[in-house]
Amino acid sequence: MSIGFDLYLALSVAMFLEYAIWGAWAPVLAARLLGPLNFTGKQAGWIYATLPLACLYAPLVAGQIADSYVPIKWILAACQLLAGILLLVAANIRTFGALFLVMLLHATFYAATLPLVNAILFDQVKDAATQGLVFLWAPVAWALVGYFLTGWRWVFKTEKEGRDCLILAGILALVMAAACALLLPTNEPARTGEIPIVKALAKLGEFDFLLFVVVSIFAAGMMQFYFLGSARFMQDIGIAPKNVSGIMGIAQAVQALATFFLMGRFIEVLGHKWTLVIGLGCWLILYLAYLASRPVALVVAIQAFHGLAYVFFMIVGQIYANAVAGPEIISSMQALIFAATTGVGLFVGTQLAGWVMDRARTEAGFQWRQIWTVPAVILAICLLLLAVVFQGQVPR
Repeated sequence: MSIGFDLYLALSVAMFLEYAIWGAWAPVLAARLLGPLNFTGKQAGWIYATLPLACLYAPLVAGQIADSYVPIKWILAACQLLAGILLLVAANIRTFGALFLVMLLHATFYAATLPLVNAILFDQVKDAATQGLVFLWAPVAWALVGYFLTGWRWVFKTEKEGRDCLILAGILALVMAAACALLLPTNEPARTGEIPIVKALAKLGEFDFLLFVVVSIFAAGMMQFYFLGSARFMQDIGIAPKNVSGIMGIAQAVQALATFFLMGRFIEVLGHKWTLVIGLGCWLILYLAYLASRPVALVVAIQAFHGLAYVFFMIVGQIYANAVAGPEIISSMQALIFAATTGVGLFVGTQLAGWVMDRARTEAGFQWRQIWTVPAVILAICLLLLAVVFQGQVPR
């Protein structure tokens, strides 16, 4: 490890809490929305759409401020403080309109922090292997907070109302606000007198980088087919509902292991381009296995490929974008990537996946081969473009 333990601890705590906050509510809030609150499916979908919507604008504003005016740690602390308070408020709201507004405000502040956790890591750590040692805490956090909430509900029986997921996420956000203020180093904004986000956007004028961003948008969008369809698909092919969560958790375990053991080595040996190609290939293989749908053991085992794909495409994509950016636009470049993937990609992907699933639903149930064909074809095209056209060169 190329950095001191104190710095590693600070960066790891920030990464862990960033994704623990998201993981505390995202997998289980729908049960509260559709159950005790009696929201429609469309209303629940709009609550979940608040984060992708916020990612269209909040990261870009935060990146501009971080590169030009305010050290990253103070933006993280302020935004998480406000985001945490709003989550605690949301836990006590029972009407759709009010909850949508509060969750959108929360998402605005939370989305601002997503690229900045990466940015301060890239500012402080330059080698991919050590970056991987920090990134691995994201899937670990997502898994551990889920296990903690499950245990809490077993002991205290709070699952009926489902408010506990928002309360837990709010408390974690307040803890992160304090941790960022107390533990993270204070970086110095570049203050070049230029507009950093304009420089980041100017990179889109380079065909190679533009192609990478476009492919990233489509890849993030196709990931939503996995999240929206996998649980029901598994049940339809005979997997017991109680086992679905644990089976999908294989992806997080593999993601953590791949981040720790493989990511840095792959970038070093294969370079950014072919590591990204492998990442897209893992998602394509997953959907091809879903198309086969048998044996069931294959569907269980193939969950590992989602974890590999996330590491080798999404995380390595963020590292590649940082390598392309200059040191004066680190935050703005990460903001651009998050706006493209978590913003445009996830929002459009959610809408497309929902539309396709509705079109492929009959009285007999979902026609899964029709559904999985869509992401498989789109990812195959993206993979071809990345392998044949994309160069993946970075400045020396």
